[in-house]
Amino acid sequence: MAQAVRQGVARRAALLGLCGWAAALALPARASNTAVVSVVPAVLTHAAVQTPKALGAATLAVARAGKRLVAVGERGTVLLSDDAGIHWQQAQVPVQVTLTTVCFVDAQTGWAAGHLGVILRSDDAGATWHKQLDGFQAAALVLQAAQATGDAKAIANAERLVEEGADKPFFDMEFSDAQHGFVVGAYGLMLSTADGGTTWAAVSPRLPNPKSLHLYGVRASGSTVLIAGEQGLLLRSTDGGGSFTALESPYKGSFFGLLRSVGDVWVAYGLRGTAYRSSDAGTHWDKLDTGVPMAVGAGMALPGGGFVLMSQAGDVLVGRADSLALRRVPAREPVPVSGVVQAEDGSLVVASLRGMHRLPALPVN
Repeated sequence: MAQAVRQGVARRAALLGLCGWAAALALPARASNTAVVSVVPAVLTHAAVQTPKALGAATLAVARAGKRLVAVGERGTVLLSDDAGIHWQQAQVPVQVTLTTVCFVDAQTGWAAGHLGVILRSDDAGATWHKQLDGFQAAALVLQAAQATGDAKAIANAERLVEEGADKPFFDMEFSDAQHGFVVGAYGLMLSTADGGTTWAAVSPRLPNPKSLHLYGVRASGSTVLIAGEQGLLLRSTDGGGSFTALESPYKGSFFGLLRSVGDVWVAYGLRGTAYRSSDAGTHWDKLDTGVPMAVGAGMALPGGGFVLMSQAGDVLVGRADSLALRRVPAREPVPVSGVVQAEDGSLVVASLRGMHRLPALPVN
C-alpha cells in the first residue's frame, strides 16, 4: 500500500508541479468570504528563458509534428528534434509555466497546455507559440457555463474557481482535427473548442463528476469521447462532447492516461501497473496483465496497430489490438517516464523527469 501511494504521489508530482504538488498547488477547501483580487503571475507574461539547461529539463509529454518531435516540460520548456530524438533545440515560448501535454494534428499545427490553465498554439511545427487561454479566462468560462445551467452547486463551485485565480493545471488534450479539441485537468476542469482554440467553452458544469475529481486523460473517435481520471473515474460522450455519462469502472484507483489504438481499441492505465482494454468504447473492460508493480506512466498507439505502455521504471509493454497479452521489454535504462512517442525511424523517444531519452526500435518478434 505504501508503495502504491508513493507511486501515485510521484505521478501527481510530475503532473502538478515537479517540486511538490501538494505545496505548489494546494487549494482552499472552500472559497473565502473576502473578495480576492487576482494578480497575474509573472510566469504568464514572461517568455521561457532560452538556456542550454533547457536541454536537460524535466519533460512531461512528447508528440510528433510530421517528422519532427516536440517535447514540453517545466518552466515553459519546449524542445524540438528533427533527427528522431538524437539532438534537441529549444523553441520560443511566451510563458514560463510548466507544460504537461502536447498534441499536433499535422506537421505544422499543434497545441500545448499545462499549469495556470495555459493553452498555447503553434502553426510552425512548434518553433514558436502564442497563448490562447489562461486560468483566469478558463475560470470565467466555467462560471458562465454554470450560470447557464441554473444549478446552484455548479455556480458555487465556479465562483470558487474564479476566486482562487489561475492556479488549475491542465493534464491532457485531444484534437480530432485543426478545429475541434478538448482539454482536461485538475478538479474536473474541461474545455472544448470548435474553432482551433480561438474560442473555448466550458464543459465542466455538464460532467457527471460530483466530487470534482481530477481528469487525467481524454481521447476521441468520431462522436465518441472518453475521459479517464482520479479514483477510477470513466466518463463517455456519444454526441461529440455535448453530454456525458459515467461508466461503470473496473478499477477504483486512479487512471493516469488513456489511449485509442487502430480499430477503436481503448486502453486506460494508471496506478500499481494497472491497465484495462475496451473494444466497445468503455462499456466493458478487460484487465491487461502488465507484470509490473509500479504505475504505468505513459502510453501511445502504434501507427500500424497495437499500442505501447511504459511503466515509471522504464519497462516497455507492447500490446496488440486483438489480444489481451502484453509483451514486456525490460528497461535498459530505468527513467521516471511521463510521455512516449515513436519516431520516424521506429525508435521510442521518452519524456521523463530526467529529460529526453531515446530507446531502440521495438523488436519485430
